[in-house]
Amino acid sequence: MRAAWQGIDPAKVWDAHAHLVGTGDSGGGIIVNPAMASFLDPGQYARRLFFLNAGCAHDAPGSVDRAYIERMHNLLAGMPGTKLLLFAFDRTYAEDGRPELEHTAFHVPDAYARDTARAHPQLFEWVASVHPYAPDALERLEQAKRDGARAVKWLPAAMGIDPGSSRCQKFYETLRKLDLPLISHAGEERAVLGRDAHDYGNPLRLRRPLETGVRVVIAHCASMGSDRDLDKGANGPYVQSFSLFARIFERYETHAFGDLSAITQANRAGPALARIIDESSWHTRLLNGSDYPLPGVMPLFSVGYLVSLRLLEERWAPVLTEIRRHNPLLFDFVLKRTVRSNGKALATGVFETREFFMRSSRHVGQ
Repeated sequence: MRAAWQGIDPAKVWDAHAHLVGTGDSGGGIIVNPAMASFLDPGQYARRLFFLNAGCAHDAPGSVDRAYIERMHNLLAGMPGTKLLLFAFDRTYAEDGRPELEHTAFHVPDAYARDTARAHPQLFEWVASVHPYAPDALERLEQAKRDGARAVKWLPAAMGIDPGSSRCQKFYETLRKLDLPLISHAGEERAVLGRDAHDYGNPLRLRRPLETGVRVVIAHCASMGSDRDLDKGANGPYVQSFSLFARIFERYETHAFGDLSAITQANRAGPALARIIDESSWHTRLLNGSDYPLPGVMPLFSVGYLVSLRLLEERWAPVLTEIRRHNPLLFDFVLKRTVRSNGKALATGVFETREFFMRSSRHVGQ
């Protein structure tokens, strides 16, 4: 653990990808789709239990929201000086601006994320989530900026957002004006269903915001799944989503960024993780995030699998397993500091993300 922190300033470590989860029992406005609480939809029901269990909120009926926040407090006590960026999560909207609650897996209002961060400023920052099809989207962006949001988060496949649509152009222009980065999931999505419009997660669809001058953080580096190669036409062949991420990442050197949330999961680790480590020139544009609470979902991570891929020395496996039992956030950090490919490690700057969320866009090419 001492080796993991060597050369890193904890005060600059902002976990760039953390989810707020709850049931709404705090009165903060969280809404959960009834399907996620019904045995009639076992897939959704299991997802809900996984999230709450991973956040250690399952044993607190009537105070789930509070228990989830308290658990994050406890975990951060083992990482003094660091912060989490807490994500809001907007409703799904139709293209005509109508909210589609039946396609909304859950809703975490901006106000809830904002107020949670304000109540614990030593531990949290917050990230807004504004659907571009909402009638008041631009006004909400302006308000989020005034309220101290550090970025805007989308999950296009679940939220029904086509990032390449001209429908989003004014939204992107407002993001650029406000200098708010867009954190957008890319590649396959399994954790949240919602609209389940997989094609909207294609990394190539993020060209529009990039060409508008928005700083775009491609979540998970699109390290899972496959998407159409739209450069070869609307019916182009399916290729690995990660290969399309690499194409975008190398083309837009001043505005394309990637976050490392979930990249060490068993269903993502492999060639993508190895290349991310090997490509030292990429490291200045990579931002570490945990995807909390997912590091606490036991089936998703396998230290032994990383050993078998020769991305992790076997001697570290027992140590990391013990750390995970104690603190999944610390486990995620130490694991990423420990993995190696061809003798290379992720640069320390990958973990010192605070500057990215505080600086203006003139420092990244404008």
